[in-house]
Amino acid sequence: MAALFLDMNASAARMDMVDVSNNNGYMSTAEYVSMRNEFGVKALTVKISEGTTFKDGYAASNIANGQAAGLYVNGYHFAHYKTKAQAIAEADYAGQAAKAAGLPVGAVLATDVEAKEQGILSQATNDRNNAAFMKEIQKFGYRADIYTSGSWANNKMTIKGKTGWVAGYPYVMSGQKWYTNNNAWQWSGSARFRISYGGFDVSQLYTDYYTAGQKSTVKPTDKDAVKANNQEANKNTSKPSTSAKWVKESKIYTLKTAVKLRIGASTSSSVITTLPAGTTVKTDQAIIQGGYRWARQPRFNGYGYLATGPASNTLEYVNSGATHMYYTVKSGDSWWSIAQRNGLSMTTLASQNGKTIYTTIYPGQRLVVR
Repeated sequence: MAALFLDMNASAARMDMVDVSNNNGYMSTAEYVSMRNEFGVKALTVKISEGTTFKDGYAASNIANGQAAGLYVNGYHFAHYKTKAQAIAEADYAGQAAKAAGLPVGAVLATDVEAKEQGILSQATNDRNNAAFMKEIQKFGYRADIYTSGSWANNKMTIKGKTGWVAGYPYVMSGQKWYTNNNAWQWSGSARFRISYGGFDVSQLYTDYYTAGQKSTVKPTDKDAVKANNQEANKNTSKPSTSAKWVKESKIYTLKTAVKLRIGASTSSSVITTLPAGTTVKTDQAIIQGGYRWARQPRFNGYGYLATGPASNTLEYVNSGATHMYYTVKSGDSWWSIAQRNGLSMTTLASQNGKTIYTTIYPGQRLVVR
């Protein structure tokens, strides 16, 4: 997604809301309790579905465990619709999936509008389709909202004041600083929590729309952790030291061992994902710093960074010279999760494999990712 440049002296953005999906794996009640008590998380927004073919297998457990932890629970649907009829069909699919997963009546079920399909449409068309989705989803007893990136808000679609959940990360231009006129601002996709694995999307709430119209009194007990997450989202924390310089390279590496892909060229930077042995990665720059050689991977929403080896053996973790990059589909994978991991859009990933995003993929299937 995206993020704004944050002043290091500014107050830390609040971690009012966390959104989760199958990419985060199983989340226990204890983990959600830790988020609430230690970091001040008030609300949880759970991925429910995508298009008209994918239902998130962790939605039911995320909803149940989030409720058990005392969080306000909402849902979101990843949209692919291009017409009004498709928007209505996706809303029906999402509403039925939400009911089956146990999303409570009165919760928000937002439409996540950021796919390539909407990127080629006019603002008027996206507005018409979003309105159709939101009107239809209300028939299931859910409240509606729109999630999108800051570069698309009031550009690719209209996001009115006191509505909308807008993402703004370091690599995306922002139309509205801090998005204080909207319901929520998603400010990081790599926040860390004490007892949970990996990075999480976190948002600051400006209204009580995602807390069921009630003013939550939850306060973080670990304010230093909140500030640390805020600073990690600041792209300046990933800048190399003045004594090291990036050099251009255009290489494809095959990993000899599992390697962590990070948001910055440092072992202290948050982990985007762990790439398994055999994964192929295309890079565009490299640097030696902090005892390791780091390579930069261009991704559709910015960059990822991985260590190719320690400074004493800079290619210890990789082989170079691969002509194609492949990924073997695993249980629980989707077009979205594979594309996210490899810095691609779903449409690009599917098309370079001679398929569409609506084609079913199966464990063991080998996909070209570069």
